[in-house]
Amino acid sequence: MHRLTLRIRLLAVSVLFSVLTLGGILLLTYTIVYDGMTRVAESGFRQVTHSLSGTVELQLRLFAEETSGLDPQDGAHVELASYLERARIGDALPEVRIALYDQNLDLVWENLETRIEGLQQSRASAATGSSIDFITIAEEAPLRGLLSQAILPVYVAHVPIEMPDGSQGILDIVSYSTREEQVIDAIRPPMSVLALVSIITMILIMQYSMAWVLRLVKNLRLAADAIDTGRLDVRLPEGGDHEVAALARSLNSLIDRLQRKAEAQSRFIADASHELATPVAGIRGYTNILREWGHSDPEVQAEAIAAIDRESGRMARLSKDLLALVRDERTLHLSNVRFDLNARCREILAAAATRYMSKGLEFVGPDEGRLMMVGDPDRIEDAISILLDNAGKYTQVGSVSVQTRYKRGTVVVEVADTGIGISEEDIPSIFERFYRTDISRSQGSGGFGLGLPIAKTIIDGVGGTIEVKSTLGKGSVFTLRLPRGRV
Repeated sequence: MHRLTLRIRLLAVSVLFSVLTLGGILLLTYTIVYDGMTRVAESGFRQVTHSLSGTVELQLRLFAEETSGLDPQDGAHVELASYLERARIGDALPEVRIALYDQNLDLVWENLETRIEGLQQSRASAATGSSIDFITIAEEAPLRGLLSQAILPVYVAHVPIEMPDGSQGILDIVSYSTREEQVIDAIRPPMSVLALVSIITMILIMQYSMAWVLRLVKNLRLAADAIDTGRLDVRLPEGGDHEVAALARSLNSLIDRLQRKAEAQSRFIADASHELATPVAGIRGYTNILREWGHSDPEVQAEAIAAIDRESGRMARLSKDLLALVRDERTLHLSNVRFDLNARCREILAAAATRYMSKGLEFVGPDEGRLMMVGDPDRIEDAISILLDNAGKYTQVGSVSVQTRYKRGTVVVEVADTGIGISEEDIPSIFERFYRTDISRSQGSGGFGLGLPIAKTIIDGVGGTIEVKSTLGKGSVFTLRLPRGRV
C-alpha cells in the first residue's frame, strides 16, 4: 500500500513537472512565433503603405488631368470615387483596406469592409503634418492563439496626400495581418500534438526511471526484513557503473560485515561456553575428589588444590577478557604521567620469557637507555603485554622482540616475532571482536579471539594507532605509534 502510494505521488509529480516544463516551452515557442509574425506583419505593412500611397498619388494626378475643367461643386468627389473604384486599387492585397478623406476629413472613397472607429483624432492630427503616422491597434489577448484562432494587431497608416483640387487630404491604409494569422493557426495543431506527445514521452521515461528506483527500494526493504529476521544471505544486485550500483555494493559490504560478525559472535558464544564448561567440570570433579579422599591423602589434596587453582585462574582470565572487551574506551579514565617506556618493556619481556620458558624462545628487548614519554603506563603496558603474549603463543622456534624509538613527535613500538604469521586475507579482520583466524589453534592455545581487539581499544583510547605486517611462515610485526606528550 505504501509503495503504491509512493508510485502515485511520483506519478503526480512527473505529470506536473512534464506539464509545467513542456507547457513553458510551448508558451515560449508560441511567444517567439507570435512576436516574429508581428514583426513580419509590421515590416510588410510599412512597405505596402509606401507602395499604395504612391499608387494613389499617381491615380489622383491622372484624375486631376482628366477633370481639370470640372467645377468641384459639380460632383467632383463622386467622379473621383468612381474613378478610384474603377482603378481597383489594393485588390491584389485582400488583407489591406484603403479609405480617402478630403481636407475637411470627409470620406471620399473607401474599400473597407468594416470601418474602424476611434481614428478621428489621430486622422485630424495627421492632417496637420506632412509625414506618415503609423498606428498599431493591439489585440487585447495575444495568447488566445494557443487555443483558438490567432488575432494579430491591426496596423493603420495616415498618409497626407495631395487631392486633385490641390488641397491636402488623408489616405488611411489598414492592414489586418491575415497571412501571418494563418501561419500561426497552421502551426498550432502540430505544435499542440508535439507538446502532448512530448509530455506523454517524458512521463513514461520518468515512470520507467522511478520504477527502477522503486525496485531498488523494494530490494532494500527485503534485505532489511531479512536482516531483521536474522537472515544475512540476501544480497542486492550490483550490476552497472552508477550511483545506485555503488549504493548496492556498499550495502552488500555492510551485510557481509554483519554476517561475519554474527558468525564470529556465534562461534565465540559456543567456544566461550565450552571454555567455561571445561574448568567448571574440572573444579567440580576435583572438589568431589577432595571430598572423598583429600582429607586422608595429602598428595591427592595438593593435586586437587593445584588443579582447582589452575582452572579457576583460567576462568578468571576469560572473565577479565570479556569485561575488557565490553568496556567502552569513552569510559576509560586514563592517567597522564611521565614514565620510561623502555623500562616497562623490559619488565613485560621478562614476564613473557618466564611464561614461555619451556619453548626456548629468545626474548629481545629495546636498546639500553631510557625512552621517556607522557601517558598512561598501565594501559600501554596492557596493550604491549597482549601483543607479546600473542607472539609467544604462535612462535614455536625463534625470537620475540620489542624495539622502541622516537619518530616525528611520536613514540614507535615494534613487537616482532618469527612465528607462523597471518594470512593476507585475515589481516583486515584480526582487530574485530570475536574474530579468530584458526579456531582449532586458538582453542589449543587457550585464547578467545579477544586480545587484539582489546589492544586496539587501548591504543585508540590513548590517541595512538596500531598496524600489522605479516608473512605466512615467517612471522609478524605489530607497530604502535603513540603520542609522545610533553616530556
